Amino acid sequence: MQSWAGERPAIRLGILGLGAMGTEMMASAVTLPDFAVVCAYDVSPAAVDRARTRHPDVSFAASAQEVVESSSVDAVYIATPPMFHAEAAIAAMRAGKAVFCEKPLAISLADGRRMVAAAAEWGVAAAVNFALSDRNAVLHLERSLAEGEVGEVRGIEVRLSFPRWPRDFQADAAWLAGRDQGGLVREVLSHFVYLTDRLLGPLDPVEVGVDFPLADPHASEVAARGFLRAGGVPVYVSAFSGVAGPELYEWILWGTRRSYLLRNWGELLASEGGEWKTVHLTQPRGSETTRLSLFADAVRGGNPRYLADFATALRVQEVVEAFHHTNVVRQRCEPSR
Repeated sequence: MQSWAGERPAIRLGILGLGAMGTEMMASAVTLPDFAVVCAYDVSPAAVDRARTRHPDVSFAASAQEVVESSSVDAVYIATPPMFHAEAAIAAMRAGKAVFCEKPLAISLADGRRMVAAAAEWGVAAAVNFALSDRNAVLHLERSLAEGEVGEVRGIEVRLSFPRWPRDFQADAAWLAGRDQGGLVREVLSHFVYLTDRLLGPLDPVEVGVDFPLADPHASEVAARGFLRAGGVPVYVSAFSGVAGPELYEWILWGTRRSYLLRNWGELLASEGGEWKTVHLTQPRGSETTRLSLFADAVRGGNPRYLADFATALRVQEVVEAFHHTNVVRQRCEPSR
């Protein structure tokens, strides 16, 4: 394993998965002096051809194993479907490579725990890409809570709705529509579980569950609902897909002095008893590029607090999977006539 102490050479990055996220991350990485994208792999020849056209200087491997075992790779970014995360991440860490993984950490809790154990055993940087981890709105919320501006936190609400699932930009990712590893809970709710965990502490699912469409036994959930607690604070989840309405992402913190509404990933509003008012944020928004820079810091021995480690991602995974492994999971019934 290469020592990075006191050094600033470019980190040689290998990429696994060239779907929507892998493509975006590659485009970001090639702009950063912290990284040199040296190789990539995807099972889809069409995805490889698209990436090769955009990045002719990158080599494309014949297998995932070739990337994770390559002596010319220092770190691996994993954007495969989640059921393949554990195998790739553990192999990379065993080979001495740092790992930056998409969420969810894994599907199987046993796999997630093996990933956490492997990161500890091999002592490499291991992080998970949660979109809200360095978002300026989240940093503002953290400061407001720390300074007591919110007062007592009375509750959290998470509201999600999707007219189409998968969303348009992920339409080619067929696995997202499936029950085994897809669905809105793993793909989207996980971000807001992470946010709540970070600001208020680990979540304890009290009563959670999902509804599946009766017509398709393989399809992912069409609704999710939940009551959880985070450090004693009640957390309510309401999420739907395939509904007539706008695509919506809302996370609401209800405080006795000030409440906050985080809408559609980056819009922050506040209320001190009246209408919601826009919070004007002056810091940079946070992006794939900034999280890659944080990951580079972690690879070089830093400990960036705005980057989720595997242990944090495992806590999120345990909550997310509770929605799928509960006695209140239901098949959605056909409407009565």
